[in-house]
Amino acid sequence: MRRTALLAAAAALVAGALARPADAAPAAFVHPGVTVSQGQLDFTRAKVDADAQPWKGAFDRMMASKYADLNRTPKPRAVVECGSYSNPDHGCTDEREDAIAAYTQALAWYVTRDERHARKAIELMDAWSAVIRDHTNSNAPLQTGWAGSSWPRAAEIIKHTYPGGWANSGRFATMLRTVYLPEIINGSNSNGNWELSMMEAAVGISVLLEDRASYDRAMAKFRTRTAAYVYLSSDGEVPRTVPSQNLDTRDKIVRYWQGQSTFVTGLTQETCRDLTHTGYGISAISHIAETSRIQGQDLYGTDVGERLRHALGFQARYELGASVPGWLCGGSLHRGLGPVTEVGHNALANRLGHAMTNTGTLNARNRPAGSNNLFVAWETLTHGDNPG
Repeated sequence: MRRTALLAAAAALVAGALARPADAAPAAFVHPGVTVSQGQLDFTRAKVDADAQPWKGAFDRMMASKYADLNRTPKPRAVVECGSYSNPDHGCTDEREDAIAAYTQALAWYVTRDERHARKAIELMDAWSAVIRDHTNSNAPLQTGWAGSSWPRAAEIIKHTYPGGWANSGRFATMLRTVYLPEIINGSNSNGNWELSMMEAAVGISVLLEDRASYDRAMAKFRTRTAAYVYLSSDGEVPRTVPSQNLDTRDKIVRYWQGQSTFVTGLTQETCRDLTHTGYGISAISHIAETSRIQGQDLYGTDVGERLRHALGFQARYELGASVPGWLCGGSLHRGLGPVTEVGHNALANRLGHAMTNTGTLNARNRPAGSNNLFVAWETLTHGDNPG
C-alpha cells in the first residue's frame, strides 16, 4: 500500500508539472536569477580574469563609469516625483542611477571579489529602503518599472553570493513589496514599453521575493503585451491587442501604432514613434525571457522568442542605416535603438542558432555595450557570447 501511495504521489507531481503553463513560476526559484545567472556570472569572471575580449573591455568600461565609483553618495527621497519625460525630476534620475549603481557595484564585487563593491551596493540599497515611500506624478508607473528592474538584479547578486552578510535585506524586500510592486503589477494602457518595463520589474521583484502569485500575474501580462507589441504576419491583417485598451477597430489600432497602416513581421507598436522607445520595449522583452529561462521556463522557443528575433532584426536593419521605404512611418525613422541587442542576440543566435545578420552586425558595432542610464547596463559583459 505504501509503495502504491508513493507511486501515486509521484505521478501526481509529474502530472502537475506537465500541466503547469510554460511561463508559470517555478516550484523553487533559482538564485541569483534575475536577468543574469550564477553560470553567466562565473563565465564573465573567468573571461575578465583571462583578459579575454570583449569581456575585459566591457568590464573596463563599466569600472570607468560613474556607477562603479566607490565614493558615490546615495541620494534617496521619501517621494520620487516624475512627470512626463521626467519633468519635473524630483529624485527620478537619482533613483534610476542609484539603482544602476547598486547593480554595477554588485557586478564589480562578483568579478573582482573586492568587498568594498559589495558594501557600496548594500549602502545604496539600504539608503533607499530606509527612506522611499512613494512615486508620484504621471510617469510614476514607468519610473517605478525602470528603477524596479535594476534593484532586484543588484539584490540577487549580493544576497546570494556575498558572504559578508546584509543586515537590512529584509527591509529592502519590504520596500520592493510595498512601494514598488503595487505601482506596477496592474500594468498600463500607455505605450507598450511602459507595461513591458513594468512587468520586467514585477518579474524580477517576484523572483527576489519568491512570490509565485505575483510572478504568474506579471508573466501573464507580459505574454499578452509582447504579442500586442511586436507584429508577426501570423497575427492576421492587424496586430493583436490588449483587451483592456478596447482597440476594437482597425482605425483605433492604426492610431495606436503611431499612424502606421501597413503591418509587416518585426514592426513594433512604437517603431514609428522612434527606435529609442522601441528599444526600451525590446530590452524588457529580452530581460524577462532571460529571467524566465534561468527560472526553468524557456520562452525563447515560443512566440516570445519569435517576436523578439524579428523585432531585433527589423529595427537593426534601419539602425544600421538602411533607407526607409515610403510605406514605413511615412519614409522617416528616428534612430537610436540603444544598447539593447546583447541578451536577445546571445539567446537566439548563439544558443538557438538563428541567423541574425543585421542584429549581429549592430551588436558587434556597439560593443562593449554600456548603459542607457535608465534600466539597461553592461550587457556585453554579462551576456556577450555567454553560453551560461
